[in-house]
Amino acid sequence: MKNLRRVLTRKTVLAGVFIVALFTLVAAFAPLLEPYPIDRPSGAAFAPPSAAHWLGCDDAGVDMLSLVIAGAQNSMLVGFAAAFVAVLIGGVLGIIAGYKGSWGETTVTGVTDFFLVIPALPLMIVLAALFGQTIYHIVLVIGLLSWMSVTYVVRAQVHTLKERGFVSRARSLGAGDLYVIRHHILPHVAPLLVAQTVLTVASAVFFEAALAFIGLGDPSRVSWGTIIQNAFVHSAVSSGAWWAIVPPGVCIALVVLGSFLIGQGVEEAMNPRLGHAHVAPRSFRLRRATAEDEL
Repeated sequence: MKNLRRVLTRKTVLAGVFIVALFTLVAAFAPLLEPYPIDRPSGAAFAPPSAAHWLGCDDAGVDMLSLVIAGAQNSMLVGFAAAFVAVLIGGVLGIIAGYKGSWGETTVTGVTDFFLVIPALPLMIVLAALFGQTIYHIVLVIGLLSWMSVTYVVRAQVHTLKERGFVSRARSLGAGDLYVIRHHILPHVAPLLVAQTVLTVASAVFFEAALAFIGLGDPSRVSWGTIIQNAFVHSAVSSGAWWAIVPPGVCIALVVLGSFLIGQGVEEAMNPRLGHAHVAPRSFRLRRATAEDEL
């Protein structure tokens, strides 16, 4: 609770929570918020922003505001679902590596290093092309290739926790590994997992947009990435229709920014030293030399 209060007192964290919560609510109530249907035109092709269409229209005359709201639903779905997969895998492997040590840590570290060597985005492109262009495959591809950083962070935290006095006392009283992990390790690692989940949401939203932009998104669903890809294919830039590209790009940037602010705030609350310099500046007072000092 003390760490939670420390987190909520940070203005940057509150700003990040507001941004992510706003887009999450928009995604949850997207069908109710769309001013126009997205399956048929409601204006002229590449119509500029106006009172009737606040964000203009795309090449087919579909209202851009409705498309951005509908895209939020699928982009945020991919972000949270892929983050859940990544944090679940990375959290389990990190706890095993940090708590067990020896062969467990060696095995997990070797597997993690192997995946870290491979560039994530090119491998995502290959796997997305092989598995098929469905939203479920995209979630799995992004989640299965985003757990490595979670593993390293959790492993380092568990390393320090297992040497604490309360863990040693629990072991001396006969507590098993599962009991110690469930009652003593997980409660202390949970805030860190929350921070990593939010940070992974940002990267998952970005990767989904990247895959959709090169034509590997789900063609049956609207996302921020597919909106940008469709605008690029239909020459929105050369037509001067900036409103067909800028709104979904701004949404992606805001979600990434909000997630970063939350994740950074949670990590600093767990480790206050992250928010300060490693070497504290010393204050020196200058005093005027007197005649006695000179003697």
